[in-house]
Amino acid sequence: MDAPKRDLASSLELVRWIGWAQRKAGEDWIRARELSHEQAFVLGYLAQNPGAIQRDIAQMSRTSAASVSSLLQGLERRGLVERRTEGGNERSKRVYATKTGSDLIAGFESAMAAADETILAPLGQAERATLQALLLKITAELPQPTRS
Repeated sequence: MDAPKRDLASSLELVRWIGWAQRKAGEDWIRARELSHEQAFVLGYLAQNPGAIQRDIAQMSRTSAASVSSLLQGLERRGLVERRTEGGNERSKRVYATKTGSDLIAGFESAMAAADETILAPLGQAERATLQALLLKITAELPQPTRS
């Protein structure tokens, strides 16, 4: 496949290219920690929501309970999460990221901020403000993304 010609690319092709660069930075960061996207997503969720139940994790990740169970088993084998029975109810287990799991996922936000800074590095402050204003103008007319 030929490299894209920058001078002939449409504005939206360029926006997609920027999105690709952000996504690649995130994927590279996750891959360097030997995690899948789903594992990293669940670890991040558990770091922010300790003691979640599997049903909440399945709902948040838009997957089945069986898939979540399998994913958690893999994370447990690596010592990144633990499931605890609380209140003597064997059927209700809470899931926690271990310190190792929390430490492994820590820094993602900073890594993504650094990627954003790299992407925007060619722009001065005035250009960044103009880009922000133009993107806000475009997105104001679009439906808001949802998590459902």
